[in-house]
Amino acid sequence: MQLVLASTSPRRRELLALLGVSFDVCSPTFEEQPMAGLSPLEQVSRFALGKARSLAQARPQDLVLGSDTVIELDGGLLGKPLDLRDAHAMLTRLAGRPHQVHTAVALCSQAKAIESVEVATATVHMKMDIDQAIERYLATNESLGKAGAYSIQGAGGDLIERIDGDFTAVVGLPVKMVARLLLSAGYPVEQDVEVLYHRKPYPNWSRFAS
Repeated sequence: MQLVLASTSPRRRELLALLGVSFDVCSPTFEEQPMAGLSPLEQVSRFALGKARSLAQARPQDLVLGSDTVIELDGGLLGKPLDLRDAHAMLTRLAGRPHQVHTAVALCSQAKAIESVEVATATVHMKMDIDQAIERYLATNESLGKAGAYSIQGAGGDLIERIDGDFTAVVGLPVKMVARLLLSAGYPVEQDVEVLYHRKPYPNWSRFAS
């Protein structure tokens, strides 16, 4: 049984590699189309499970891991900015206010009759009075392609005051949750997770350790 990461995200690939596990990387065929009437938690769970299912059907003997991350503000979802102007508007809305980052992890295996999904949520507190910092950040173009228009592991970390929850969930893959799910599915995890969380070997992890 081979572990398959149903994602082309370099961040998820890097975080999963921290566990010392062997895995393949494949692009899921699931199309992320938001469904009206679903809460942010339901939406992110649906996306993660859809990604995992799409590859589990093609690789029935393997264990497929799918993941998705959404940002919730005032009960609504913030997606990826269309352009820098849109990114500026998003970051201005977030300034001085807490928002939730939900990351869902799904595991699927047809051979072992496994289909599970769980969600890790962290609260991110943006700094206040960051107008000039936002302008500097937008000049890096890092905000494009990022949900909520920022990257906590990059220069976007300068906009954040603190987080309540798992830093890796904000990046895009809650490593401790993933390790627990893999072990419960009988897949070996070489890295001691407690040691990993003590070392925090990822950009800005130590900066925002809770």
